Amino acid sequence: MGSIFKFKQFEADQTGCAMKINTDGVILGAVAAHPSPVNILDIGTGTGVIAMMLAQRFHTARVNAVEIDESAALTASKNCLNSPFSDRTEVDHCSFEDFKSDLKYELIVSNPPYFVNDLKNPEKRKEIARHAGEDFFESLLKKAAGMLTEDGLLWLILPVKQAEEVVVNAVLQKLFPSKIIHVYSDRTKASFRQIICLGFENHQPLQEHLYIYKAQNLYTDQYKYLLRDFLLAF
Repeated sequence: MGSIFKFKQFEADQTGCAMKINTDGVILGAVAAHPSPVNILDIGTGTGVIAMMLAQRFHTARVNAVEIDESAALTASKNCLNSPFSDRTEVDHCSFEDFKSDLKYELIVSNPPYFVNDLKNPEKRKEIARHAGEDFFESLLKKAAGMLTEDGLLWLILPVKQAEEVVVNAVLQKLFPSKIIHVYSDRTKASFRQIICLGFENHQPLQEHLYIYKAQNLYTDQYKYLLRDFLLAF
């Protein structure tokens, strides 16, 4: 596959990005929501694809994105500048811990590294993109809790085990799940990802189920409908 990934309203160059555009990212970009976001923050933006998807969906919102990898941050910045949303998107090259803003965000999203204490990838930049240190999620939850508006929402996509641990640890920051989306490859397999939506209201979370394939290489109508405004194939 070439380095340019074409969507219906924008293109994403993947040059210099350790982690390429993937299913996790596009699903999160399509489902993460808030009733009326003014300011949106994408943590670990990679190519910038989630930031641009959110800018497309929320026509008046401003989208900040942060990326620790310098090469990826440069690519993401170029992608946003070349998009129809250039006046509402901005990419910062820094870690999320070092990101500073006077703004509060209605919507914060992240498709974060998730192999906590897993085998380290020998390629250093992919290791940063894919592996999280022991205190990574604790720091992420604390930072997000401090930057969310009172009705703000934090959306994450994670493997099931990590998602369940994050939900437990989020309580320490007074963040509670309002929605959990269980993502399946198909109906014959167990869920392999969870999308969790966290906010300051404590109530029973809505549970939803998303199936990607109905047969080999055949997408479900549910998946096609979700990504109908983005993917050329749909």
